[in-house]
Amino acid sequence: MSNIDQTPDAPVPASGAPAALELENVGKAFGSVIALREISLRVDPGSVTCVLGDNGAGKSTLIKILSGVHKPSSGIFSVQGSPVEFSSPREALTRGIATVFQDLATVPLMSIWRNFFLGNEPVRGPKAFGFLSTKQARETTKQELMKMGIDLRDTDQPIGTLSGGERQAVAIARAVHFGAKVLILDEPTSALGVRQSGVVLKYILAARDRGVAVVFITHNPHHAFLVGDRFYMLNRGRMIAEFQRGNVELEDLIQSMAGGAELESLAHEISAIRH
Repeated sequence: MSNIDQTPDAPVPASGAPAALELENVGKAFGSVIALREISLRVDPGSVTCVLGDNGAGKSTLIKILSGVHKPSSGIFSVQGSPVEFSSPREALTRGIATVFQDLATVPLMSIWRNFFLGNEPVRGPKAFGFLSTKQARETTKQELMKMGIDLRDTDQPIGTLSGGERQAVAIARAVHFGAKVLILDEPTSALGVRQSGVVLKYILAARDRGVAVVFITHNPHHAFLVGDRFYMLNRGRMIAEFQRGNVELEDLIQSMAGGAELESLAHEISAIRH
């Protein structure tokens, strides 16, 4: 994990440059149930924006708004400075917003290169009647993975044989290859061990360094602190805090996410039990 700690900070966006993605006072209600209230956040190109929250904080609803699954009930959603209203994830994708969900949308028994091009297969001849260009697909997959620093022995092996971290890395490389300007990652390290989480965090930084605006949704402040440039704390559908790298310590993120008073009370309670 030391190579992550030594990674240089993301470049500071040019003054006045439009955000890759921005929410202004966005809310979402499902009938009488209010899932999000007045959410504002900014995501800049070439940076990692972390949204932290515990279960029930509203992270899933936020992801679905950003990815075009849900429309906001209120507020403004802007891409590159222009307000948008997406009707589907496909519309969001055409504007360069790619989302990697926890299930990764991969087919375990299919090869790595087939999964890399799933739904976007290169063909020889007319698109409607052409033949799948397997050689081109294999070579492109290998090259694009290498650009991200991913060196796999054989792209013909089933993607299900890779570790969880490697599959996440392939999904990230796939999104970057197909032109993602904004990459939304839904809890990519939640089911991984320490080593595999490190693999994913390294490739998050690789995507950032290629100019992609990364939105890292997580409940793990330790992972967020390693790679984040801006941090938003989500709690019960509200944005309760915002921090910038250089002005925040890991302890601040932990305290803000857990709730300082609640964490202190829990520490006293556990201490009393232990003694």
